Amino acid sequence: MWFRFLKAVKRREHRVAPTTWVAAIAAVIYALAPIDAIPEFVLGPLGLTDDVGVWGILALLVVREHRRWQESLRTA
Repeated sequence: MWFRFLKAVKRREHRVAPTTWVAAIAAVIYALAPIDAIPEFVLGPLGLTDDVGVWGILALLVVREHRRWQESLRTA
């Protein structure tokens, strides 16, 4: 079902909320940026918690979009 969802987004059959796009872009930038809220070189593995949090928020938003898409299929 996820593959069909991604195809629907690609074909513009499902409009993804702007907040989800912003969160996705912010997550990628934050993951690649050299500045970190909790630096790994100071706290070791504990420093990855902020990265996991950012990706976790993005995952929740993507799941929300998937549910919106499924609901739109049921109502159509």
